[in-house]
Amino acid sequence: MTEQRYLPDADDVTAFEATVEEATEAFVVLDGTYFYPEGGGQPADHGVLEWDGGRADVVEVRTNHGDVRHYVENREGDLPDPGDAVEGHVDEERRRDHRRMHTAQHVVSRVVLDDYGAETAGNQIHADRSRIDFEPADFSGEDVRAVERKANEAIESDLVVTKAERPRDEVEERVDEGRSLLDLIPDHVDPLRVVEIDGFDYCPCGGTHVDSLGDVGRVRITNRESKGEDTERIEFVLEPAE
Repeated sequence: MTEQRYLPDADDVTAFEATVEEATEAFVVLDGTYFYPEGGGQPADHGVLEWDGGRADVVEVRTNHGDVRHYVENREGDLPDPGDAVEGHVDEERRRDHRRMHTAQHVVSRVVLDDYGAETAGNQIHADRSRIDFEPADFSGEDVRAVERKANEAIESDLVVTKAERPRDEVEERVDEGRSLLDLIPDHVDPLRVVEIDGFDYCPCGGTHVDSLGDVGRVRITNRESKGEDTERIEFVLEPAE
């Protein structure tokens, strides 16, 4: 089983050493990794693995029964053997963009829940754009402008973002109704990794996030569309802070 070493709060680490547990033409499994595997609406990290006499580009990362598979392309040299040491290098720019976007998603979701009572039904993070589906929701153009304004007001407050493991019973007691799909997390998962924006939001999440809202930038909502009865999609990008 691969130790996911970026949890709970080391998601700023992008260079590390690890030991090979399995290596095939398609993927490499390590004893521990700081690469984020695809999940929770967030894409996988990309980067490079290097070992004595070889290297390969990491183009996808996925979990498989407890293992984290680093899917590789453009390999140079022979495959590493189990027990060999490797150096991992996560694409810093991609990781930074995903951290900013994922935290921005939490901010927008919090604003919409508080002001419109709509839950986050799904989201998809990208490095350059993101989207969130809300329900039940029926936003007007004025509503969308208000969401953008209030999200940016929260970001400008530069609140601290804390990532930590919390006992499941504490999370179930503290998280607001509609802010988390706790019923989709198996009961045996305890403790839960929680992302908390000081005094603003508290949500179980396994994704990568900034350490302070001031690192996010500014949210600009680019589109709103209906995705069916009572479901609205908001799309947004991030711009540098003014």
